[in-house]
Amino acid sequence: METAHDFSIIGLFMQADWVVKSIMIGLFVASVWCWAIIANRMAAYGRARRDMAAFDRAFASGLSLADLRDRQGSKTGTGLSAVLAAGMDEWDRSHAQKAADPQGLRGRLELVLDLAVAEQSAALEKRLGFLATIGSAGPFIGLFGTVWGIMNAFTAIATSENTSLAVVAPGIAEALLATALGLLAAIPAVIAYNMLSADAGRLIGRLEAFADRLVAMLSRQLDAQKGL
Repeated sequence: METAHDFSIIGLFMQADWVVKSIMIGLFVASVWCWAIIANRMAAYGRARRDMAAFDRAFASGLSLADLRDRQGSKTGTGLSAVLAAGMDEWDRSHAQKAADPQGLRGRLELVLDLAVAEQSAALEKRLGFLATIGSAGPFIGLFGTVWGIMNAFTAIATSENTSLAVVAPGIAEALLATALGLLAAIPAVIAYNMLSADAGRLIGRLEAFADRLVAMLSRQLDAQKGL
């Protein structure tokens, strides 16, 4: 009498060999980690948008750049506040050291602000690379588990000298579960990566636009000072 096979997900996992089990566990962990990253990035981008909106309101209120920097100083140095702080710090240091030559200061401001924007951009794009990796590699990892499982299924046919579907079906089902888990990890990762990358790009664009605007404002102030 043939042994009954459990075709539930847990049953298929338990019946798989250690290679396929390892792949399934790895893909499951990767899927959980992807969802954690998705939740973390969505929350971070939501906070960034709120902070930028609050900064824009303060910026539009007519405060001087120095007062705005002081007002934002009690908050964490992220986003537009960090870019403003970097620019104003260089402005203050240059004036304190009597190195406020228009051309030289403008070049230093551009460099400092570019570095500040790059730092904030890296923080916004943090962990997105993992989503891209799982999105591209997940199906192939699952496919490897499938190929390995099918190899075992055909080996079982050769060993038992029985070509009935009842012999090969459990092994193939276990193997296909690995592909399913690969897709389960990859599909949300790809969708989330595209969506979050677009969100990060928009936020980074706002940082770059503000940095350019800040350079223009500070350069104008410097030219006005030299004209006195």
